Amino acid sequence: MGEARTLASVYRHFGAVDSAGTSPLYERVAVALSESAEALGALEAAPARTRHPALVLAALHDLALAGRAPALSAAYAAADGDAAAAAAIDTLLRMTDAVVAIAVRRKPQTLEAGRCAVLYPALAEAARRAGADAVGLVDVGSAAGLNLHVDRVGIAYSDGRSLGDPSAPVQLSAALVGHRPVPSRALPQVVTRIGVGLDPVDPADPDDARWLRACLAPDQPDRAARLDAELGLAATAPPLLLRGDAVEVLPDAFARVPADALPVVITTWSLSRSPLEDRLRFLQRLDGAAAGRAVAWVSVEGVGVAPAIPTLGDRRASGHSIIGLAVFDGSALHAEAVGRCWSRGRLLAWLADS
Repeated sequence: MGEARTLASVYRHFGAVDSAGTSPLYERVAVALSESAEALGALEAAPARTRHPALVLAALHDLALAGRAPALSAAYAAADGDAAAAAAIDTLLRMTDAVVAIAVRRKPQTLEAGRCAVLYPALAEAARRAGADAVGLVDVGSAAGLNLHVDRVGIAYSDGRSLGDPSAPVQLSAALVGHRPVPSRALPQVVTRIGVGLDPVDPADPDDARWLRACLAPDQPDRAARLDAELGLAATAPPLLLRGDAVEVLPDAFARVPADALPVVITTWSLSRSPLEDRLRFLQRLDGAAAGRAVAWVSVEGVGVAPAIPTLGDRRASGHSIIGLAVFDGSALHAEAVGRCWSRGRLLAWLADS
């Protein structure tokens, strides 16, 4: 009973707090799950790591998108909260094994390219500092590699500046805070795009693409339309996806970047899942790779998560992330916090002199 009450409070909080104002459907569904003893019992019997509301709701959505839960699909399409709540409970009870099988194999993904508004100026600054005319991008932990197309989207900032391709099918925007403008420097030619992850998601694979859509709430059509545009953009220049632990795979990734291009590693909210020991090994791997060539690292991580990146005196769990830039060149390491961002990159404060 104690476990059931804990699950109930988790689902109630997800509905009443996390989904409030963003997804009325998920608000209603999550609260309904929290009030259903049968649904909580089914979840309690599942492995602990598969019980999180975001994962369970995505698994249910995946079944609906695949045509395996027609009642739930119809309720989502009609944006009928009461019908969706009833259908979600029914689907979970009838197809518990299918839900758990998806949840065991997958993890929630937040891979929209909105973070490109933060990455673009930091990547361009990395290239400037290294004197590079071309870059090879290596995205660690962002499984579908949508960050790798940062140069192929259009980005509009609230001060009127713009970066990227104004004619691209994917157009993003970000609000700026503070007095320092985002540099208007263009990113040099991207000659290599490599995604690294333990379980890469291939946006060109129909099942993987469906999972990315399933991770969005069904009543967020604008986000779904943007994701479809991003997937279409990625399909025109599929990145190379390397499976494995980043520390082990990075040497292979670096070897695939031409000698006349700067390898730039990207991490966006991926290191927080690793213990400090692994993060330090990651830093050592970058430092080791720089013995033969310059290597850059652009990080967007919580305060204190990215080793060697200054925290600016900010407190951990402060609600924002630090945009870090590190350039490894021989025995020298130059690391700086070049900005702060909020709301997954939708709000940005640029701090560096450029």
